[in-house]
Amino acid sequence: MSTKPRILKDYEKLDTNIQELIKLEYPNGFEDHLVMFNNADGNRVSALPFETNENYYLVRMTVAEAQEIIEEDDDYDDDGNLTEEAQEEYEEKHEDE
Repeated sequence: MSTKPRILKDYEKLDTNIQELIKLEYPNGFEDHLVMFNNADGNRVSALPFETNENYYLVRMTVAEAQEIIEEDDDYDDDGNLTEEAQEEYEEKHEDE
């Protein structure tokens, strides 16, 4: 088990840099990578796991929200894949991370 701090947060509340790194990690969308768990209140929650050198993120989203994020994001094409331009830009920007 990782000793990194765990951060449970909504996608839209994440720092832009973290969002860009998530896009690089999941260039074909998020919905197939969601995990289910029980939160502190015992409620069933779905989230997208994402790990950096400092933190372990669980990005709260449902399947419908994951689909909507991709559909509304200009970095993704009509098929739900990260565009080549966006991928190249983010890879260059975050090459040291």
